[in-house]
Amino acid sequence: MTAIRPISKLLILCSFSMALTACFDTNDSAPMPSLSFAESFQTQLIQAQPGDVIEVPAGIHQFTRSLSLTVPGVTIKGAGMDSSILSFKNQVQGAEGLLVSADDFVIQDLAIEDSVGDALKINGSTNVTIRRVRTEWTRGANTENGAYGIYPVQSTNVLIEGSVAIGASDAGIYVGQSSQIIVRNSRAEFNVAGIEIENSTFADVYGNVVTNNTGGILVFDLPNLPVQGGKATRVFNNEIYRNNTENFAPEGNIVGNVPPGTGLLILANDNIEVFENNFRDNKSVNIMVYSFALGGRTIEDPDYDPYPEQIYIHDNNYVGGGTVPGHAALRAWHAVSELDSPNIVWGGLVKPDSNGENIICLGEESDVSFMNLKGGLDPSDISYDAAPHQCNLPRLPSISFDFPKDD
Repeated sequence: MTAIRPISKLLILCSFSMALTACFDTNDSAPMPSLSFAESFQTQLIQAQPGDVIEVPAGIHQFTRSLSLTVPGVTIKGAGMDSSILSFKNQVQGAEGLLVSADDFVIQDLAIEDSVGDALKINGSTNVTIRRVRTEWTRGANTENGAYGIYPVQSTNVLIEGSVAIGASDAGIYVGQSSQIIVRNSRAEFNVAGIEIENSTFADVYGNVVTNNTGGILVFDLPNLPVQGGKATRVFNNEIYRNNTENFAPEGNIVGNVPPGTGLLILANDNIEVFENNFRDNKSVNIMVYSFALGGRTIEDPDYDPYPEQIYIHDNNYVGGGTVPGHAALRAWHAVSELDSPNIVWGGLVKPDSNGENIICLGEESDVSFMNLKGGLDPSDISYDAAPHQCNLPRLPSISFDFPKDD
């Protein structure tokens, strides 16, 4: 009788997707079968040590299950966002493509495609660097696509640069409940929301191209979340144009309320500065600032402040746009006025204990097209007078923190 040999260590390294017989060595003279990169990648992530660099070779690497990393100080590095592709087109298990819960994390020069849920989720991490990463759902805008492309949440010191996000059914590049954030020189296209900064503080969003989304850039603060009080975001030097894709968010998602044709939405955030952006041909409205309570929405969270304050919008360029007003209050106004949306629209709701001063400041520009909806209750009772908003607010400081040098 042939003796039963101990299970080799290779079994531990085998991917769940391999046939069981491939994990046993029953022939002493036969070479051990080599693992493909896709089969060994999760093992590399599990066995990684701080300081490790995991190389992703060029090619399309197919995965059927989520990948995860919990070891700090790891770098995942590919050969380019169009060369090294982690494909989840045949995914059968897991809620993300790659889930990271680790500090001092770097990922660069690769793509994550067609995950069932979020493509790249980073949760509760400090010092996160995402460079030249592409997330994409290759079938285009579709309700069944994953919600988020690049998705750091509850994290600190987040750098996203040179990256691309396409096809997310919520937000392509989303940073939520985080602080000290830089999103720069990236491209977001054919998402419901191109770039979203939500319930976060101290963010710089600049040098990005945001086009063909439902809404270009969203700066939101929402109730009923562990981290609230969004403030101190700068949005500048971005190209925000033709964000006119029909909204394809799943039913019930908050971004499902974003009208097609929205350039920039600021919702319930404080101390926001918007400057030197180019807005073009966003068919609903180029910029809209409003309270969560606009339109009679109820608020059950007693700790939530729904009113935006100290919003400084200056020195932007506007071409076209506003031809198909989409927000409910704008549609009602348009039905009465038959006019295109002004470039800047304010919902007009003011915090009850506020004197209403310096909520929206437009610098010294007297010719900017502006509208105050005065709460949106009566579409014929609005104001186009920008004079009360010809004020200046203190410039916000730039965001700076230490991050790894680019190779």
